[in-house]
Amino acid sequence: MEVRAPGRWLLCAVAALAACALGDPASKSRSCGEVRQIYGAKGFSLSDVPQAEISGEHLRICPQGYTCCTSEMEENLANRSRAELETALQESSRALQATLATQLHGIDDYFQRLLNDSEHTLQDAFPGAFGELYTQNSRAFRDLYTELRLYYRGANLHLEETLAEFWARLLERLFRQLHPQLLLPDDYLDCLGKQAEALRPFGDAPRELRLRATRAFVAARSFVQGLGVASDVVRKVAQVPLAPECSRAVMKLVYCAHCRGVPGARPCPDYCRNVLKGCLANQADLDAEWRNLLDSMVLITDKFWGPSGAETVIGGVHLWLAEAINALQDNRDTLRAKVIQGCGNPKVNPQSLGPEEKLRRSKLALQERPPTGTLEKLVSEAKVQLRDIQDFWISLPGTLCSEKMAMSSASDDRCWNGIAKGRYLPEVMGDGLANQINNPEVEVDITKPDMTIRQQIMQLKIMTNRLRGAYGGNDVDFQDASDDGSGSGSGGGCPDDSCDRRVSKKSSSSRTPLTHVLPGLSEQEGQKTSATSCLEPHRFLLLFLLTQVFAAARPRWR
Repeated sequence: MEVRAPGRWLLCAVAALAACALGDPASKSRSCGEVRQIYGAKGFSLSDVPQAEISGEHLRICPQGYTCCTSEMEENLANRSRAELETALQESSRALQATLATQLHGIDDYFQRLLNDSEHTLQDAFPGAFGELYTQNSRAFRDLYTELRLYYRGANLHLEETLAEFWARLLERLFRQLHPQLLLPDDYLDCLGKQAEALRPFGDAPRELRLRATRAFVAARSFVQGLGVASDVVRKVAQVPLAPECSRAVMKLVYCAHCRGVPGARPCPDYCRNVLKGCLANQADLDAEWRNLLDSMVLITDKFWGPSGAETVIGGVHLWLAEAINALQDNRDTLRAKVIQGCGNPKVNPQSLGPEEKLRRSKLALQERPPTGTLEKLVSEAKVQLRDIQDFWISLPGTLCSEKMAMSSASDDRCWNGIAKGRYLPEVMGDGLANQINNPEVEVDITKPDMTIRQQIMQLKIMTNRLRGAYGGNDVDFQDASDDGSGSGSGGGCPDDSCDRRVSKKSSSSRTPLTHVLPGLSEQEGQKTSATSCLEPHRFLLLFLLTQVFAAARPRWR
């Protein structure tokens, strides 16, 4: 034996007719005084507001029973409700952008300060220790720091090649200075450069700096770039306009209670959530890649610590440079002999100004600065903030309902359900576009995702891949980071095969009827039902529907 519950449409229809036909008889003559006060307080002309309720056949959004709203009022309030939601969305977006910007500026400033301090230490210490070996080549050192800064800020530089070119140029210059009595033509210097890797004139410093700097700089810059990409995504998504279907649903949610003469009735919680889940369906689809990005950003901070961490390496570039020049001076005689062995004996320069001993030959010993704890504090705060905003997109409807929509504290007979004061019966929809296929409040076409948001989903995915590459010490180029389409082709930016899956879930007749109008009526037809429908004939229809409810609830034998 199976007990069949009455269909949801039947329950909703009964509830709607009960509110209409069996409601308070005095409602047809209620004063619109409270509505006048609220409408005037919003800056609208009171001449639009009737003194008492009128028939509502003219209404295009709100229920067409007796009403306190003229057509002009309904239009004004619809525009106001749309503007208020857009403002609320902008405020939420600005607050999130401000959070991300605070973290970005704090950590970015600290990394840049580390690099600046390293350069200042070099400029202060090297002239006294190395004399002309530094002063005649100071531009090469400045250029290195400039390129490191550019790389950190996102310039299209290959860091390993940049470092290799620096060491090659420096070797040529310093070898000339250490051996001024030798004539060293370009072809001889080319031979020197080709043997440099085997000769290791600077000791282990170039290799150590290359290995550590590439990992440290890519970790630091990818983290900061991740914060920037996240903020940019929020900004661009905030510019996506509300759909017309959303605007109608928000008007019904926020101000149709005023038109109905019950301005004190606050939206039922589940009703508000369904409206905003439908309005923000595309935004909720950011959730998965948004979480992936933030998780990857938290993970990359592991690369900030330790001897090879970003803090130690970025702040200690000058240490490897000093070590390199010390090694070159220590090995100058051995190096010269090996170069002559490999490249031949160069000619003596008759115009040499003096013996090589005139160059200062002192060593520089610099101490590594211990961490101050500043970066650790900044990163700890950032990680807390990143975890707090992980569910931003899917929690946005609930947040707006609670903080901006004056939602009722409970779903009971006193909240506004879109038609009258009474319980809201439909279930709350899931998150995301595909889950709005049966949304009873907002008609959402799940086959047409918003292209701006799809593009931002792709940007999140690309940045996540870049962070994952950075965790392994690799600098993944933005253009190579995506493992699927860029969104520029005819597919239009649906990751993987999600569009195909979503389209297949909906047929042309799959959307359920509106829950607050009679089954079988379209939305437009439901809105054309006049206030006179709440008269005597519908009392008989109500009795008929009640009979159907009881019949549907009876046990049936199979």
